[in-house]
Amino acid sequence: MKDLGSINAETQGKASPDVLEFEYDLAEPPEKVWRALTVPELLAAWMMPNDIGPEIGKRFAFAGTEAAIECEILDAEPERLLRYSWREQPGDARDPLDSVVTFTLARTVSGGTHLRIVHDGFAGKAMPAVAMAGAGCRFSLGLHGRAKPVAANMPNALLLAA
Repeated sequence: MKDLGSINAETQGKASPDVLEFEYDLAEPPEKVWRALTVPELLAAWMMPNDIGPEIGKRFAFAGTEAAIECEILDAEPERLLRYSWREQPGDARDPLDSVVTFTLARTVSGGTHLRIVHDGFAGKAMPAVAMAGAGCRFSLGLHGRAKPVAANMPNALLLAA
């Protein structure tokens, strides 16, 4: 797996401090990546326990460390796009995190997947940035025995979240 990535809002013509973007080229086909994103047991292997279902309007939750992270599927196009809301109630319930996570999948010429992950809407909130950065760094589709990538943008992600 090659980490192409980064917080690349500057390359898209706008600097946005509340967006994390990761891009990866994966050897696995979009069908397999889609399953890793939408089958609860597979998603739990690299994120958190959950009850996801890839139907628009479906509400689901991740088992967060302090409280459940409430989500709702906003858009789902099998093997192409998955977007969901992410509402996290940190210890200080007066300041919940309302954000959106988007996964975009595109088949590469070699039959693999170009995966883009965007977590938008959490300026100044450290835990979600760390969680998504960690999730992005750990993204693996059963590449047992191989080292998992360390995202080149991890220090930048932590700085943005601070």
